[in-house]
Amino acid sequence: MNSINPNKLHHSKWAAAQPRNKEKHFMVTKLLRDGEENVVEVILEAVISRRELTLPWRDLKDDEIWLMGWC
Repeated sequence: MNSINPNKLHHSKWAAAQPRNKEKHFMVTKLLRDGEENVVEVILEAVISRRELTLPWRDLKDDEIWLMGWC
């Protein structure tokens, strides 16, 4: 399980453990916050295709799906 501070996720780099559509490397481009300014979701952008994914930031903790950095 990856240890993450949600406030430091902006511009962090991630690699998909099991790439799909040749998309392996991603960067967090935006943090989505609730009314109390807590991070609830992140927007990841695929480096190759520029496709965006929105997911709860806690999903990045699962090291079977996401790996920190670009491996």
